Amino acid sequence: MIFDYETLKLIWWLIIGILLIGFAITDGMDMGVAMLLRFVGKNDLERRVVINTIGAHWDGNQVWFITAGGALFAAWPMVYATAFSGFYFAMMLVLFALFFRPLGFDYRSKIDSQRWRNNWDWGLFAGSAIPALIFGVAFGNLLLGVPFNIDDLLRASYQGSFFGLLNPFALIVGLISVAMLVGHAGMWLQLRTDSDVAARSAQYGRYALMLFITLFAVAGFWVAHMDGYQIIAMPDTQSFANPIAKTVTTAPGAWLDNYTRMPITIIFPVLGFSMAILAIMFSKLAKPALALMSTSIMLIGVIMTAGSAMFPFVMPSSNNPNVSLTMWDAVSSHNTLNVMFIAAVIFVPIILCYTTWCYVKMWRKVTIAEIENNTHGSY
Repeated sequence: MIFDYETLKLIWWLIIGILLIGFAITDGMDMGVAMLLRFVGKNDLERRVVINTIGAHWDGNQVWFITAGGALFAAWPMVYATAFSGFYFAMMLVLFALFFRPLGFDYRSKIDSQRWRNNWDWGLFAGSAIPALIFGVAFGNLLLGVPFNIDDLLRASYQGSFFGLLNPFALIVGLISVAMLVGHAGMWLQLRTDSDVAARSAQYGRYALMLFITLFAVAGFWVAHMDGYQIIAMPDTQSFANPIAKTVTTAPGAWLDNYTRMPITIIFPVLGFSMAILAIMFSKLAKPALALMSTSIMLIGVIMTAGSAMFPFVMPSSNNPNVSLTMWDAVSSHNTLNVMFIAAVIFVPIILCYTTWCYVKMWRKVTIAEIENNTHGSY
């Protein structure tokens, strides 16, 4: 074995976090662009400009989403099984919404009909806004605790409902997800387009970032006063994974304990706020490249803020805190994590390299003139 069991558990917590960050920065940007499509593009040519800024990348960016799902299944099978059974209707809603994205991108401009194209524009909006909202709602419910139980045979049973997921705190987190992706996409469009489209994109992006800052602060205040989860006793982290062999309690403000124990983690919420503010400033100063870099770091800060607060919990149980799933006891075997680690060391850098290469080779501003001169070859 390359690493001991405890180290591999920690490494896979970090790898899944990296994959989620990659998904947010790349595919999340595509979702934000589709959400802005109807608002920054006032006519068909302008909307085609917007779509073609991500036309070469949107399908490749989904590799991060697929890889994150595969890693979750292989590294944390108990989490995957419990989440996908408990959030079944929410996940099906996300799946059906995502159907609009490939169809919308590929078929929108095939027929020269305004009604046809308008319908696909709204389909792209729904196919991006719904998943962004639901993903945020899911994270909000993880912080609140998910109503499930695990019996002595390690069978998970979910006792909640779809509408129970749509509680006020989770909806705020869902709106944070939407706002930060729209803000990120606004900076991308300001960089990749020109004239009126760039100006509108910058304006909507700044508005979204202002909303994000406000909601992020509200959610932080809420988390500081809600019940968090604490492990009182558990088996050795090197031992066989058993999610029902620990003792967990809840306490007001417990989600902030890690920031007290590891003060360096306070850098993550600071990055979330400060990078959003910097992005707004850079956008106003017409420096969209710096604004896009700022929103990318902002996304890292937000995801790591949630991860640091919950560590080592992955999926807390509100029905029975003792069966809450953590990165220590909801994982695959030592050998499985080891083999997967070798695969990740090989393939994650490959994904990073070819993604970077694609962005470098296809980098340009998309203009109305380009669409007019290549009407059949453009999206």
